[in-house]
Amino acid sequence: MTTNNELYQRAINVLPGGVNSPVRAFLSVGGTPYFVARASGAHVWDEEGNEYLDYVQSYGASILGHADPVVLSAITEAAALGSTFGAPTLSEVRLAEELTSCVPGLEMIRMTSSGTEAAMSAIRLARGATGRSKVVKFAGCYHGHTDSLLAAGGSGVANQGLVGSAGVPSSAVADTVVVPFNVVPELDTDVAVLAIEPVAANMGLVPPEPGFLEACRRECDRVGALLLFDEVITGFRLGRSGATGWSGVAPDVWAFGKVIGGGLPVGAFGASREIMANVAPLGPVYQGGTLSGNPLATAAGLAALSQLTDDRYDELTAKAERLANGLARAVAGAGLPVQVPQVGPLVGLFFADAPVRDYDDAKIAADTGLYPVFFHAMLERGIAFAPGPYEAIFPSLAHSDADIDRTIEAAAEAATDCANSQ
Repeated sequence: MTTNNELYQRAINVLPGGVNSPVRAFLSVGGTPYFVARASGAHVWDEEGNEYLDYVQSYGASILGHADPVVLSAITEAAALGSTFGAPTLSEVRLAEELTSCVPGLEMIRMTSSGTEAAMSAIRLARGATGRSKVVKFAGCYHGHTDSLLAAGGSGVANQGLVGSAGVPSSAVADTVVVPFNVVPELDTDVAVLAIEPVAANMGLVPPEPGFLEACRRECDRVGALLLFDEVITGFRLGRSGATGWSGVAPDVWAFGKVIGGGLPVGAFGASREIMANVAPLGPVYQGGTLSGNPLATAAGLAALSQLTDDRYDELTAKAERLANGLARAVAGAGLPVQVPQVGPLVGLFFADAPVRDYDDAKIAADTGLYPVFFHAMLERGIAFAPGPYEAIFPSLAHSDADIDRTIEAAAEAATDCANSQ
């Protein structure tokens, strides 16, 4: 049997930090990453045979749980016909029709191979459509690793103790303005786009305060800027109409990913027909990709979305509520400060005395040093949370009530370990 440590030693020789994405590293929690060998439903097994009840769920992509049989069948059928063609397919048209039929105001999309590509292209589209250059984003909101959007990006950036990235020239961020979340910025007529995660889920989970999204919409309208909802996480997780349906606020441009690919690499950006007319080959804003609209990814996405009825969303929200309430009781019962925000199927965890409303608050909670102790105490009990304090918790439809109750019981024990470590 190959151990996780042996694999890690091999990996660090050929992969920077032994990983292909910094969020998978254990830098902020310490220790050696576990290497997943297989997964099913709510569970993953590492190369040593250890089983974990998984709340990472590919950082939200696996809303149905791992290896969903309907999705696997769709992938198998699609793969038998060929994996990539460099030509249009029926499947990508069907997925575009599905997305645009669900989200009010979304009339056309262009598919990409990742959420980063989707957000990057959405920003380019906004600049091209408005003829303006300035981008305003919120501290702690992550919009992928494109140069102009990495500043104060939360998630993997924050977990590495970074505020941005080396290799990004000052010219790349010269037109990027970072403002605090939950504070409506005053825009000027140089602003092309105000980019936001409508429910911030890359600095932990930070909900928008009442009226915040509506006020952002009004401020964009006042100066003629576009409003971008980055729904790589919230899209088709909050519900079939995403954050637009959840909040009642319609942006001008959307970015999607994760859920819409059924667990395969995918992204998409979209807008009204008028705005999307700027995208090549119709207009001057260039965007392309060899694997965009990949037939396996679109088949998987359609198979996943076909199962996400309103009843299933109600079921998932109930699971999240059960988990959030239980975690709050468990951690508070050990005498630790705790905030467990919940927005629909999304859950967060902060070791804090008061609600977290922005990136500064999230950093204070992370800097207590309690999360690494809690993380490892949970992992020892067979519960896998993300290896960093700036990530959300993702229950899936495969998590049973018994799974959640087991998680809560383990959290009470882990919180006691945290209290005893102080």
